[in-house]
Amino acid sequence: MKKWIWISLLVIVCALAGCAKQEEKSVEKETDKQQDVTADVKEDASSKAFDDGVDEEAFQKALASFPTEVPEKIVTTSVPLTEMLNLLGITPVGVPTSTNPLPKDFEAITKIGSPMAPDLEVISSLQTELIIGASALQSSLDQALTGMNIPSAYLPTESYDDLKLSFKVLGTYFGKEEKMNEVLQSIVAKENELEEQGKGKELPSVMLVIGTSDSFMVMNEKSYLGSLVERLGADNIAQSVLKAESTYSPMNLEDIVVADPDMIFVLASGDHGANEDKFKQEIEKNSAWTQLSAYKNDKIYMLDYSTFGVTSIANVETALTTIADYFYK
Repeated sequence: MKKWIWISLLVIVCALAGCAKQEEKSVEKETDKQQDVTADVKEDASSKAFDDGVDEEAFQKALASFPTEVPEKIVTTSVPLTEMLNLLGITPVGVPTSTNPLPKDFEAITKIGSPMAPDLEVISSLQTELIIGASALQSSLDQALTGMNIPSAYLPTESYDDLKLSFKVLGTYFGKEEKMNEVLQSIVAKENELEEQGKGKELPSVMLVIGTSDSFMVMNEKSYLGSLVERLGADNIAQSVLKAESTYSPMNLEDIVVADPDMIFVLASGDHGANEDKFKQEIEKNSAWTQLSAYKNDKIYMLDYSTFGVTSIANVETALTTIADYFYK
């Protein structure tokens, strides 16, 4: 009798253990499922974008960096941001001193010095309530502004997407949504038009070159020109073959010959770097250039610095159209 009692107890214990294990597995499965759902939700949220292509999360983060109360006396240290303010009908009390063109409407506005080293006495004399600068120069500007007790906000201006994001932030913050949407919708319409033109066409591989004061460098997708090429869907060998991680990288002709781009775009300006003649000298002194398909097929193009040299929301439709014409013709 005792034997049967012990056997029964053993069966009950085993059954309970099995149930517990099964329940544990069910809980684990449910937890995994919930984690997958959470990850999917996060992924969807991070990739969410407005109709104009601006990333919503980046927009909210940039907008939140501005003071709650909208100031009247603002100074900008960035040429691209100065242009945006002009397009939105916002007049700052101070703009940067630059060799790059500023809006004609702002010619009489006080110049506060270079974007990298503004004159702090001038900024202070203007009773500035907010300084708006480019994110790329934030660390140096923050250091320069230490102790001035003037609020500052920074926006990205390096690429095509940066321009749309920053323009949307400024338009929203200053309550200029109507003009902001007008400009962004026009840009998106141009994007769609060019995308339609490119359907069914085989896009070339390209190399983007910029002339500096003493050499030429290759540009990847982080550059303004590179971001335009990427938006149009062409293959930039700086990314696909050369694996260039920096925006501007030294040229290695041996690797470039292997990559053999179909087209080469050269951004050169005598005022800002090497000019067209210097690039021709660069080709003449190294026969490796003549091995490239772009050279043999006469597809090395010099680009206008005024259109492609400075990130510009006003010029972006022209810039996109110009590049697309080279691709599609």
